[in-house]
Amino acid sequence: MAQSKLRKDAAHNRELLLKAGRDLFAQRGLRVTLNDVAHHAGVGVGTAYRRFPNKEALLEAIVERQVDELEEILHDALEEDDPWAGIVTYLERSLVLQTHDRAMAQLLSGRHMSPESFDRERDRLAPLINSLADRARRAGVIRDDIVGTDLVMIQIAVVSVALTCADREGVSKRDDVAEVYRRSLWIMLDGLKPARDGVSPLPVDPLTTEQAHALLGSKGVPSKLGKDFS
Repeated sequence: MAQSKLRKDAAHNRELLLKAGRDLFAQRGLRVTLNDVAHHAGVGVGTAYRRFPNKEALLEAIVERQVDELEEILHDALEEDDPWAGIVTYLERSLVLQTHDRAMAQLLSGRHMSPESFDRERDRLAPLINSLADRARRAGVIRDDIVGTDLVMIQIAVVSVALTCADREGVSKRDDVAEVYRRSLWIMLDGLKPARDGVSPLPVDPLTTEQAHALLGSKGVPSKLGKDFS
């Protein structure tokens, strides 16, 4: 009975630390220490280090949780009867997560993860994103030269728009500043559609899945996304 209570307490404390970590990293960036997270979670520092031996272990656990959420969105998107609705569902819902959690883009870049952990998490998402694009392309609802990595590039671009708007005083005071990025998203969504009168051929080949992983990997996200979060 005592062992069962200890396991429950340990699981509860782990959840408290994960939530506190996500909150603090989103608010203050990745300079937050494990001690800061422990205090925010209301648990002892020793307890925090028993659950996570260092900050990197906590970051990897948070990334795993974030990937769980994105994976769930992708499965929901693939279950949409309309392939176009699937594209919209994925980009809309994933960008709500990424634009409201300022540290998420940096964490998902893999910059603070071991290569093995980054490879494991990215490999959960890439096949689903590719399937989403393949299905829409076969249905004729997107251009026939659009691939999964193009959806990833849209996410990177739109997150950059959202973070830039939030950081610029002249824009950040808008009541709808948290939603401004959606204008750019819908311009890009329209750009995915096949035009009745034809479309301009894209000037270069798309990134391969491996190239997209490299872009998001060792060097992290572009500096604008990483500002104050290194």
